[in-house]
Amino acid sequence: QVQLVESGGGLVQAGGSLRLSCAASGTIISIVDMGWYRQAPGKERELVASKNSGGGTNYADSVKGRFTISRDNAKNTVYLQMNSLKPEDTAVYYCTSRVYTDYRNWDDYWGQGTQVTVSS
Repeated sequence: QVQLVESGGGLVQAGGSLRLSCAASGTIISIVDMGWYRQAPGKERELVASKNSGGGTNYADSVKGRFTISRDNAKNTVYLQMNSLKPEDTAVYYCTSRVYTDYRNWDDYWGQGTQVTVSS
């Protein structure tokens, strides 16, 4: 089993910054992708940013230029640096990882979510 533990959410004023962290632990052979999704009230969960093991990144258009995803592969940890936050960034942010738990099989795992609230 694999566990993802997130931290770093909170309340911030518009224009401020937050840094989210997510550490994966458990039976991990390798992690292919790590990323962040978010879900605002009444809306579907959406991709915010992802980073694969080769270093490739993908961002939602709404966060490009403001958010930066990074990984520490030695620590199985992914970070999301969020700058110039807007009220519309308010959501529960979920960490996700695609993990090989043996040399043939992989699964997608999710964290419990961390609330980010941006006040105007």
